[in-house]
Amino acid sequence: MLTVHHLNVSQSERIIWLLEELELPYELVLYQRDPVTQFAPPELREVHPVGTAPVLVDGKVVLGESGAIIEYILARYGEGRLAVPVASPEYPDYLYWFHYANASLVSWSMVNWMAGMAVGADNNSPMLPVLRQRLDRHVEMVENRLSQVDYFAGPEFTAADIMMHFPFGTMKAFYDLGFDNRPNIKAWLARISDRPGYQRGMKAAGHEQDPVGEGNTSRVIGLDSSA
Repeated sequence: MLTVHHLNVSQSERIIWLLEELELPYELVLYQRDPVTQFAPPELREVHPVGTAPVLVDGKVVLGESGAIIEYILARYGEGRLAVPVASPEYPDYLYWFHYANASLVSWSMVNWMAGMAVGADNNSPMLPVLRQRLDRHVEMVENRLSQVDYFAGPEFTAADIMMHFPFGTMKAFYDLGFDNRPNIKAWLARISDRPGYQRGMKAAGHEQDPVGEGNTSRVIGLDSSA
């Protein structure tokens, strides 16, 4: 059985959501952030040397990085679901947005967040507005894409949407990209939030709970689980 090591309020929610969409059984091991530092607990380093989540364990396979884990699950267990065939005209868009999520959008969000924390809100450094302008260009590109299609790869929901959700959804706990005036992004968020797989996944990820706590727990999620 697949085992997902999940840190609350983190990118590991993507893996839980994917498994719920695919209706695959899995064991979920939950970790809570340190209430002071907000970092992952040291127990995660016993699973993966980097000590961050997600980590997927599948027999002898121990895999980190949410994008790599999603590709692994789709290739071995997806049976063609939530991916776009290589021969499809929509494959380049699927590939681009799948990797753009972490390689560009999350990265630029983190740069802005950390730079703001480093220099402070009252600092007159010209770096902050330049960084924000670049991030705004990314958000505008996303808004324009969603003015043309319902989902990032085209007319159908795919794993690219799972990857793209985090910077606009859960990452708001740390840094708000600012999309109040982006109706297409908001409409996309509403579409995916209506999906039963999304709702089950977010519940299993602990979004109905206080995001700050202690310890870790484990439970098995079956095909008919509503947890």
